[in-house]
This record gives sequence, C-alpha cells and structure tokens, in this order.
Amino acid sequence: MLLKLTEGVPLSLKISAMLLKLTARADFFKFESISNVSTYYFNYIYCNIWEGDCQPHQDDASQQVPIGDMWSGFPQYYSGILRAWYCTLGQCCDSGDCRITNNLTGLERDLQVKLHGQHLVQSVVLKAIQGFIKNPDSNKPLTLSFHGWSGTGKNFVARIVADNLYRDGIKSECVRLFIAPFHFPHVRLVDVYKGQLREAIRDIVLRCPQTLFIFDEAEKLHPGLIDAIKPYMDHYDNVDGVSYRRAIFLFLSNIGGAAINEVALDFWHSGQNREDIGMEDLEHLLQAEAMEANGGFAQSELMSGHLIDFFVPFLPLEYRHVKLCAHDAYAARGVQPDEGTLDEVAKAMLYVPKEEKLFSAQGCKSIPQRINFFLP
Repeated sequence: MLLKLTEGVPLSLKISAMLLKLTARADFFKFESISNVSTYYFNYIYCNIWEGDCQPHQDDASQQVPIGDMWSGFPQYYSGILRAWYCTLGQCCDSGDCRITNNLTGLERDLQVKLHGQHLVQSVVLKAIQGFIKNPDSNKPLTLSFHGWSGTGKNFVARIVADNLYRDGIKSECVRLFIAPFHFPHVRLVDVYKGQLREAIRDIVLRCPQTLFIFDEAEKLHPGLIDAIKPYMDHYDNVDGVSYRRAIFLFLSNIGGAAINEVALDFWHSGQNREDIGMEDLEHLLQAEAMEANGGFAQSELMSGHLIDFFVPFLPLEYRHVKLCAHDAYAARGVQPDEGTLDEVAKAMLYVPKEEKLFSAQGCKSIPQRINFFLP
C-alpha cells in the first residue's frame, strides 16, 4: 500500500513517510541497527547540510553508505529509499571506494598542460604513479622525493597528484599534508610529535584503502620523525597488523636546488637543450646532496635504507616558462592577456645568475599575486 501511495512523491517525503512507518514498527528491527544508521545520517546532515560543529571524523561525508549488519533488519524497500536518497548527495559509486578516482588520464593531461619547464617531472611522476596504481601487489609504499628551488612546482605537482587520485583532492580524508615547521616546530617535543605522526598516518590508512601523505619543507623534519615513520615506507607486509603498502609518500624539499641549477646552466653554456637533461644527470647528485645536507634526510634511516624510489628534480624556470605561468594566472581570472602584457609580467621578475640572468629566482611562485599590478 505504501508503495502505491508514494509513487510520484518527492524522495524527501518518501523518506519522512518511511521513518514514520519504521517508528510504528520499531519492534521488528534491531534497535542497535536503527541507532547506528540514524546516527550516521544525522551526523551527515548536521555536518554537511546544516554545517554544525562536528566532532573529529564526524564530517567524513565521503564514507560509503553503511552496509552489512546495519541494514540486515530493514526491509529491502526502505533500505532502497535510504540508499537512493544518499546517492542523490553524490556519496556513492558503482564500484570500489568513491573517494578514490585514480584518474591517470587526467594526471597525464594536467602534468603536460599545467606544468611548465619540467619534462623530467612529467615523465617520472606519471610513470611512477601509473606503475604503482596498476600494481595492486606492490611490495612497498611508493616514496617520491621532490627537489628544487622554491617556485619550480613541487607543491603544484603534489596538488595535481591529489586532484587526480582523489575526488576531493587535497581536502580528501585520504590525503594528509604535513608542513614541517608548522606541524613540528619544537625540537624538544619530537617524542610527542612521533606519537602524533604515527597515529595520524595509521588512522588514515585504516580508513582509506589508498592514501597520500605529503611532507612539505621536508629538509626541516627532525631525523627522529622520519625514522619514526620509516617502517611505514619499508618492505613489510604489515606493521602492528596494518598494511601500508597502498600508501604514497611525497617529500618536498629545497635540497639539491643549487646542484640542479648548475647542471641546467652547464647544458645552456654548452648549447644543449634543457630537454636533453636526463635523470642520469641529476638523480645521483640529488641523492648525494640529501645524504650530506643538514636536517632529517641525511641522518635518517630513510636514506641509509634506500627507501626513496625516485629523487625527482625540478629544473629552474626560464623567462619563457614564466610567461606561460603568467598566461595561466590570467586565464584563471577569466582574462585573455596579450603578448605585451605577458612580457611585462615576466620582465618584472628577478633572474639569476648575475651574468646570464637565465633563471627566475622565484620560479612562478609569486605570479598570481604579481599580475594584480598589471590588471586594469
């Protein structure tokens, strides 16, 4: 009878009718099941529609619809209505975990179109992540270390990776960004930070089948912090019963920036194209720089254990790349600049070395703010 009465009725009214019906027949169902489901959906509405003051993890809107025993006591018709309503909110998908998109085609496109002057990054990052995603039996997590001057695109690429592997990008509950001087500022609290860091990583891995951890300004990490999470990046089946093999770790660092620039400058002096620079010209230099640098890398077991899969070099950006960055910044504001305007923006940047003035000292980092000066 209820089915006939609700045909053509909006879904929200169907849900109300269903809840009234369930109230009248509550003794037919397991109270615990009803309580769990009610709590779950109330939390979702409260956190994401009413924007209430949520408790930790209470706003995990990307969780799947509760399944298993929670639904065992509900007639199929009622559970179908609840599922239909929940899916209208965009929270369910046909297969797998809908928080994880693994859009490798989009990753390749974004690296090629949005990233300028970084042919090595485009190749290495894409192949490394493609290989990891397509190999469900990887014997360890994927660990990449990004190196180069500030403004060359390290954070930008980390966000491109997050945007294409996860539906909510950097905001996904499966992604965690740590900024060394912000999250771990005091040396005297290293032991406290160790426990917090381990707990944070373990918690996310338990909640997500594939995770992404980004450590910005990684050269400022205390070696004890790196060693504390070293087992999570090693070749273990599990650590205390938890497998970390489907995790990706990205370390972003300025270490080796000068060495990268010297190689790029040598190629320029010899008349070779920067696109001729290969990983064989830089990766061993970066590894040596990381071993000798001050900070956590050199003293940690991450290096001595050879757990970094790729040292990814970010080349210094030239005038032509700065113009491309300026074009992107204008396009993001819906403005189509002419070549003259792009040249004005690029010329306003500082270039080094002093004699050649070949590389932008700030990369493209300040371009989105600088174009404000040239906007009408």
